[in-house]
Amino acid sequence: MATTQQCEMLLTVNGEAHSVIARPADTLLFVLRNKLRLTGAKPGCLNGDCGACTVLIDGVPIKSCMMLAIETVGKTITTIEGLKHSPIQQAFVEHFAFQCGYCTPGFIMNAHALTEKYPDASDDVIQEWLESNICRCTSYREIEQAVKSVLLKKHRND
Repeated sequence: MATTQQCEMLLTVNGEAHSVIARPADTLLFVLRNKLRLTGAKPGCLNGDCGACTVLIDGVPIKSCMMLAIETVGKTITTIEGLKHSPIQQAFVEHFAFQCGYCTPGFIMNAHALTEKYPDASDDVIQEWLESNICRCTSYREIEQAVKSVLLKKHRND
């Protein structure tokens, strides 16, 4: 009978250190949801296509269903729960950039990284970044407007 070996991992999530016992084969999405009870990242396709599970690893958007938790030891993980009161979240509300909401955390994580990395993002860059996430309920127009509003506010504050 085969045994499933588990190991202790120290993960830094939303600015806090967490000791987690998990299998080396467990995805980051599984560990976030089932070990740390951070359920903002959603299981969608589970093969990296939909983006519902997007989190930030050292500021870079990553689909957590495609990354092993053990690969994130020593890195900074940010989930939707770690973006409380961020400008992009407020912009999504103001621009009605969601309907059912299932994909929204992934879009917000991706859009947050976009606005941080490319404060002068062109329409083409915005569209390219938003292509990595799928929404079946609404058009991407409202999401693009939310992103553009955050970028505009950043320029006004410079």
